[in-house]
Amino acid sequence: MQKLFTFNNQFIKWLFYLLFTMTFIFALTSSNLILGDNKVTKIGTTGFTTIILFIFALIGLVLYLSPKSRKFVHLIFIDKSKITSALCLVIAVITQICFILLVHSGIGFDVSGVHQGMTMPKNIEIIGYFSVNPNNLGLLLFQLFFKNIFHTTSWTFFQFITMVLVDLSALFNLLSISIIDKSKLALGMYIHSLWLIAFPAIIVPYTDTWVIQFVAIYIFCYCAIAYTDWNKFIKIFLVIILGICVSAAYFIKPSAIIPAIAIVIIEINQLLKTEHKNWLWLLILAFAFAGSLSTSYYQINKIIKNQTYIQVNSFRAKPMIHFINMGLSNSGGYNAKDSFKMVTLIHKKDRINYSVKSIHKRLHKMGPVGYLAFLVKKQGNNTSDGTFAWLRDGDFVPMKHSPAKHGFKGKVQNFFYLYGNNVGDFRFLTQIWWCIWLGGIFFAWKDNRKITQAMRLSIIGGFIFLLIFEGGRSRYLIQFLPAFLILLTFNFEISLKQLKSFFIWK
Repeated sequence: MQKLFTFNNQFIKWLFYLLFTMTFIFALTSSNLILGDNKVTKIGTTGFTTIILFIFALIGLVLYLSPKSRKFVHLIFIDKSKITSALCLVIAVITQICFILLVHSGIGFDVSGVHQGMTMPKNIEIIGYFSVNPNNLGLLLFQLFFKNIFHTTSWTFFQFITMVLVDLSALFNLLSISIIDKSKLALGMYIHSLWLIAFPAIIVPYTDTWVIQFVAIYIFCYCAIAYTDWNKFIKIFLVIILGICVSAAYFIKPSAIIPAIAIVIIEINQLLKTEHKNWLWLLILAFAFAGSLSTSYYQINKIIKNQTYIQVNSFRAKPMIHFINMGLSNSGGYNAKDSFKMVTLIHKKDRINYSVKSIHKRLHKMGPVGYLAFLVKKQGNNTSDGTFAWLRDGDFVPMKHSPAKHGFKGKVQNFFYLYGNNVGDFRFLTQIWWCIWLGGIFFAWKDNRKITQAMRLSIIGGFIFLLIFEGGRSRYLIQFLPAFLILLTFNFEISLKQLKSFFIWK
């Protein structure tokens, strides 16, 4: 049993590094990191990026040459880390609020479809949208819950709700970190603060950002159950919450349950390592989880199926194999031709047959070697972009929303609207941050702790899912960010020590 545990653990690690190394290389070579004119993205950097890089270089030089400066920075950010890290989180939240007030706008593509579902459910086009995409009914009903409480459907309101949900995920991530290793809490707060400041997707009320808190909550429940000596009744309660959150995540975005599957696999593998005397307790937890999961799944599914807010002709729904088919086309992402076929083919059998034939045709055309090359390229498309595909999804920020010509509001909007002068600066700076994230995880290959393996397997699951299904852009990684953030927090100092050993830093 011990040998099987070791083999499984090593296999997870090697598979993680096989996929993660590709992500790291693609991120480091991303077109987002081109300074000046950018012939790839057509949106280059400006003097703003040059100034920022100069300031950071100057700060680095001062710290290198001045022992007093290093002591001061150490005092502020290390010795007083509890205060400073908390202050950073407060600043991050204030920045988010200001960002929404300055940049808020209507969002296009599916986000608009869900929003219009709240405002004009009788519209024939909206009925058609949800008939073809019933997977978004869970999100619609979730948003209707807030609409019915606060009696508003304004974009700004739902963007603030999105911000709250994203911030809740950060809070539960930090609680998970605190449970496992309190000494890493301040570092986690610094990392989460920087993430929240550099995450404009809080103005996108869609499945990616509306599922992330469920993922963070069920990971927290797992950490509390597995890493604390809390009362058994509390743990049973947390198991029930875990099951409910996994079900809720499934109905918002099915792939968001991948970290839960990874956790179960890790725990089963852990049973091979040690002898457990308290099998009765493990069975109680397992039955409580299974009961909570199945009951909540049944209830939520019943609510969605019996909803009368909007008419849904479910026979028109896109079959799952359609998303596998799209995942084999072009960049591995959305394919307008395939999507159009799903709308025009009336019978479900015809839609399935079209997708199956298309999959066979595309695989045959690529061949084994071509398919492997396609997967490598798709891994880069899926994971390399540190902006999480900001402005890369169709009519994302509608063209009518152009940056204001004057004032501070216009200067901020220039970084985030499609035709803003500083979009290239935003992409460059966030790409550097993404590379730091990946590097902070990559070099910690000596870390074999259970929580590390659980988060690694969560990320592996996300990578593999996106390689098989529709991907093509890094927006789909948002649902897995709790695993990335927790892993980065625990791995950052280990990676830094490993890098120091390479360069013999003292």
